[in-house]
Amino acid sequence: MEERSGNAGLTAPADFERARDVVARIRKAIALRLVGKRDIVDGILTAVMSDGHVLLEGVPGLAKTLAVRTFAAAADLSYRRIQFTPDLLPGDITGTLFYEAAGGRFVPREGPVFANIVLADEINRAPAKVQSALLEAMEERQVTMGDKTLALPKPFFVLATQNPIEHEGTFRLPEAQLDRFMLKLLADYPDETEELQVVLENADRTPWDESGRTGTSHVLDVGDLDTLKAAARAVRFAKDAVAYAVSLVRATRPHDDTVAPQAVREVRRYIEYGASPRASIALYRAARAGALLDGRDYVLPDDVKRAAPAVLRHRIVPSYEAEAERISAETIVRGILSAVAVP
Repeated sequence: MEERSGNAGLTAPADFERARDVVARIRKAIALRLVGKRDIVDGILTAVMSDGHVLLEGVPGLAKTLAVRTFAAAADLSYRRIQFTPDLLPGDITGTLFYEAAGGRFVPREGPVFANIVLADEINRAPAKVQSALLEAMEERQVTMGDKTLALPKPFFVLATQNPIEHEGTFRLPEAQLDRFMLKLLADYPDETEELQVVLENADRTPWDESGRTGTSHVLDVGDLDTLKAAARAVRFAKDAVAYAVSLVRATRPHDDTVAPQAVREVRRYIEYGASPRASIALYRAARAGALLDGRDYVLPDDVKRAAPAVLRHRIVPSYEAEAERISAETIVRGILSAVAVP
């Protein structure tokens, strides 16, 4: 079985042991403030290790904002929250040029996007022209104002939230915007035990209680994040597992000219547009990070399969037939995973 590594120089057991220690520390620190939500925490870690961004969907009150704020505090990274509203302007996000009378020139004034972690809260409440203000920042890690191009801080990570049940005063995210999110994570209700713990820990805490903000001390630094990224790049990825990841993404494309199994063709009829090669890269990186989070330095096909829903669910556009039969993108992804053979 042929294997490859993204960084052949970082394969010593001690290097991965340090990475595992970093993961354990940040999980422990976040657990002090966040009950449960292990999949959300691991999704955020996956994106950070892979230089990606996350779209987090869930009804109000499921600790979406708390999760990212707690991670920012634990990692000792700068954090800005932008509340998206219909009257927001692109300059409110990126910043703008203002005239400096003393120097007789225009100088840039940086907006809230100039932070390590940017929370785009309820991103679908702003129109497309405002959402598009993040396109350059998310893809190229820079912002252009007039004739000036400013680099964003490193690391740079966007986490956007949206409410799936509210449609009044919301705007659908364009496909170009969705494709720039590496993962789409779903925040679900806690189970009974977790909810009981949430009530007991938070019932007497006021919303402005500073202990909730400072209760998480930073346990990481930029060097630790670099260690995680390097370890993820060094995870071994067998060629057949890479081929499986590519096959899953290609199976989402209804107009693919290659011969596909009957089971794949059955699912494709519910797809108007499928995932781009950016999804193949995202799936590769997410599976690699997932293996590291599980304490392994090699990827299994199951890592690819486990990462696929978060990578694909927001990149598939259901067809009219799917909408008529009330078949969601989530159902389509499950069908793809069932139809494509695991090596």
